[in-house]
Amino acid sequence: MARILAIDFGTKRTGIAVTDELQIIASGLTTVETKDLFAFLKEYVSNESVELFVIGEPKRLNNEASESEVAIKPFIDKIMKTFPDIPFTRVDERFTSKMAFQTMIDSGLTKKQRKNKALVDEISATIILQSYLYSR
Repeated sequence: MARILAIDFGTKRTGIAVTDELQIIASGLTTVETKDLFAFLKEYVSNESVELFVIGEPKRLNNEASESEVAIKPFIDKIMKTFPDIPFTRVDERFTSKMAFQTMIDSGLTKKQRKNKALVDEISATIILQSYLYSR
């Protein structure tokens, strides 16, 4: 089987998580500067078989799209053109940053370690991917 790759898109940094080849376990992979994201994805996809992209969908509490969606739309257009053979799906990402931060606290990370926004983005991507795996 191929892996599923999750993307927590941000204008500065993007968190990335991936499944194992059996698509059972979601693990944080890395955080990439968004300007380098497509170079990273091209390299990753050339070395690993990816079946699906799971992209976070930021929503407000009333279920409307958040203002972040404006930046994500061009990203999605580009991912469809760059990887036409790999489909994508969207997963509601409400509260993933708060859940990631709580995960860091529960894991015993120090205050200094919890200020690492790149780690928050990577954990958020993992939560998005885990949500997808639970829902399918």
